Amino acid sequence: MRILVIGPSWVGDMVMSQSLYITLKQQHPEALIDVLAPAWCKPILERMPEVHQAIEMPLGHGDFNLLGRRALGRELKHQDYTHAFILPNSAKSALIPWFAGIPKRTGWKGEMRYGLLNDLRANKKSFQYMVERYIALAHPKTEMVDSSSLPGLNKLPKPNLHIDSFTQQNTIKKLCLSQERTIIGLCPGAEFGPAKQWPVEHYAAVAEQMIKEGKQVWLFGSPKDQATTAAIKQAISFDNQQHIFDLAGKTSLIEVVDLLGACETVISNDSGLMHVAAAVNCKVIGVYGSTSPQYTPPLAEKLAIVHTDIECRPCFKRECPLGHLKCLKDLSPQRVLDAYKNL
Repeated sequence: MRILVIGPSWVGDMVMSQSLYITLKQQHPEALIDVLAPAWCKPILERMPEVHQAIEMPLGHGDFNLLGRRALGRELKHQDYTHAFILPNSAKSALIPWFAGIPKRTGWKGEMRYGLLNDLRANKKSFQYMVERYIALAHPKTEMVDSSSLPGLNKLPKPNLHIDSFTQQNTIKKLCLSQERTIIGLCPGAEFGPAKQWPVEHYAAVAEQMIKEGKQVWLFGSPKDQATTAAIKQAISFDNQQHIFDLAGKTSLIEVVDLLGACETVISNDSGLMHVAAAVNCKVIGVYGSTSPQYTPPLAEKLAIVHTDIECRPCFKRECPLGHLKCLKDLSPQRVLDAYKNL
């Protein structure tokens, strides 16, 4: 059994897709699973023991390029795949397995996919969580009626990214970090937009208290998050700044995976790094603003979700449509500190 998966394009979704690969390997231990995904995904996929090969998607996200997809499909035809699982909802994502002539092509009903998929599932909304939707695709359509067809979120296979101890220690040494103090990771960025970003001053208040309690704080993020992480560090009292380390933009994604694996607890906005932290066995505190954990909660063993219950959330907007961001501003640092103590 040779399987081609057309993978998602977001960090969190890619991490959660590991639950599908685990399920497929449980069902078919000898199966070979290849995942076609953007280049940035390759290091993450290489930390999933269920994945045989990560294939770099040469076409950009959103690039239709029919001829390019046909050429890639014809190239993959020589791999003799028997099954394809198409995780994105777009029609273009289903073209490559179709051009490759893969006999069984499974995916959820999306935009104009009739014919491109021959194992089309139409009841996606009957499954509450994204991870359930991924895992349901591994089972026959007739068995997957709704969420009750699965054993429950807590019993589903969870993402579990491998930590490379050698690379981890080399990265810690390269960045002049130490593990002498307990490490609290903060992930204050959110690619989605400002309606997901807990305020800088709230993160700073949590960091200050953690340091007072004898811990150290590592700040994670991409180059886009550097202004945010720098502002958090600046807001810390001068004497405590020696125990907060700004790593935003200084690490590759795979280095972040290993460094998150060194953290005791990670406090994060609803972002891809929140799901990475859950997959490397951290305690996770998810801070929610405009979005909700009712669809893509972090799949951590030890988890706390904090949010306000104001009338206008969740609105799922990138920017606050009312301009006040009360769902984030009114979520006090003490709520997060209390959640940490409870964990």
